Amino acid sequence: MYRRSLLAGAAAGAVLPRFAVGQSAGSRILRFVPQANLTSLDPIWTTANVTRNHAWLVYDVLYGMDAQFRPQPQMAAGHTVEDDGRLYIITLRSGLRFHDGEPVRARDCVASLKRWMKRNSNGQKLEPLVAELSALDDQRLRFRLTRAFPRLIPSLASPSNPAAFIMPERIAQTDAFQQIRETVGSGPFRFRAAEYNSGSFVAYERNAAYEPVASGTPSLTAGPKVAHFDRVEWHIITDAATASSALQTGEVDWYEQPPPEIQALFRRNRQIAVEPIDSLQNPAILRFNHLHPPFNDKRMRQALLPAVSQADYMTAIVGPDPALFSAEMGAFTPGTPLATDAGMEVLTGPRSIERSKAMLKEAGYTDQLIRLIGPTDILAPAAMTQVAGDMFRRLGVNLDFVLTDWGSVVQRRASREPLDKGGWSVFLTAFASFEFADPSGNFPLRGHGNGAWFGWPTIPRLEELRDAWFDAPDLEAQRRLAREIQLTMLDEVPYIPVGSYTSMTSFRRDLTGRVPGFALFWNMRRT
Repeated sequence: MYRRSLLAGAAAGAVLPRFAVGQSAGSRILRFVPQANLTSLDPIWTTANVTRNHAWLVYDVLYGMDAQFRPQPQMAAGHTVEDDGRLYIITLRSGLRFHDGEPVRARDCVASLKRWMKRNSNGQKLEPLVAELSALDDQRLRFRLTRAFPRLIPSLASPSNPAAFIMPERIAQTDAFQQIRETVGSGPFRFRAAEYNSGSFVAYERNAAYEPVASGTPSLTAGPKVAHFDRVEWHIITDAATASSALQTGEVDWYEQPPPEIQALFRRNRQIAVEPIDSLQNPAILRFNHLHPPFNDKRMRQALLPAVSQADYMTAIVGPDPALFSAEMGAFTPGTPLATDAGMEVLTGPRSIERSKAMLKEAGYTDQLIRLIGPTDILAPAAMTQVAGDMFRRLGVNLDFVLTDWGSVVQRRASREPLDKGGWSVFLTAFASFEFADPSGNFPLRGHGNGAWFGWPTIPRLEELRDAWFDAPDLEAQRRLAREIQLTMLDEVPYIPVGSYTSMTSFRRDLTGRVPGFALFWNMRRT
């Protein structure tokens, strides 16, 4: 409590160097403080949310997804389905152009989707079923499948990281496990590479050649994407007090993820809105490295379950108000159709550090090194990492607690090296609500070894259940499988759910038209 009072006081008195922008120019510029530094520009290579937010400014997709999880055409004019669901032909809208002036062609889409399928959990399910993915001509691409896959269009539309962003063929041919070196999209804003300064500043300019879809209602990533600002600037301000001062004085317009004590300060300011960035909560997890000891042993992972208090992790992010978090988070986002209480007693029953100590000893723990990596400069992972550090200390393990900036964590978690060569054991992070709504988008729930998300668990049973879910004939069958998936997850422990929380965002009240979901920049305007 003392820390929060002190920080709020500092926020009220902090002085931010003023941005030298005239009033008339400022009305056409949206200034934004993102949740973290933008260190990777490749939305296929990383699942970092800050890179996702960057990508939705720059790139477009064939199909968007509305808030009711329904796919809607974006770059696509439409599609046909033939041969009993085994042949899809997608036609592009006419007049699409990349930011370098080149037309968007079907072969660009083919190369982009082939790269996307290597990294996205929906794409990884789709790829083995693709007998052919080719460009029929400049406007049409064709999927020929080995069997019907009704979720093909929803998969292309899914905003789950990484989304199926379309890039020029020459860029999309980059290996999916290597980062691209050029940022060229066809979306509503252009990335200003010459102005990019990691750790300080990112700039985008309106793409005057962009033509939004002609109809529909803006909803999540679907509907018309109208750029009302000539320019969007990201100011990387990791100090909450400085960012708070900037928003209060009007030197920035939008602070993506203020901490709870700063939100309380903003609520007393009539010029600032404080509201949930999404109508559903963000799931959060503690992720293990399954390649190396000690957490390559299932018993070691299971041993931490009695020590995890979801309420502790969530309170560290949003404060003690139970209306702002759930301490009963399982495999799926609370409030979505597949959320279930199956097996949850291992997380909701009495918490016991002593029981975890005993289970670690029974599993053969003998002071092996555990390296916890985490950030200092991004709200949710930083707060959760501190709680995890305290948990490991109380467990009495041999802990190496490594705190850096979030960009370094994003880079380091991709390492498969053992601990003595700089590898890691555990990290914590959070996800958008829609990513954990079902097994198709919940990529930490995968169990396919080297092809899995960071941590690389090998859990064949999870893969079997996931495949069955894709083939389930109705919602009731999907729910039955979701229960089995959750029970398997809580037994095999690819990760530990540590709760879900309402992510709050703050912006100047003269901004209107914000599209709920995450940091989306189209349709927002200044009154």
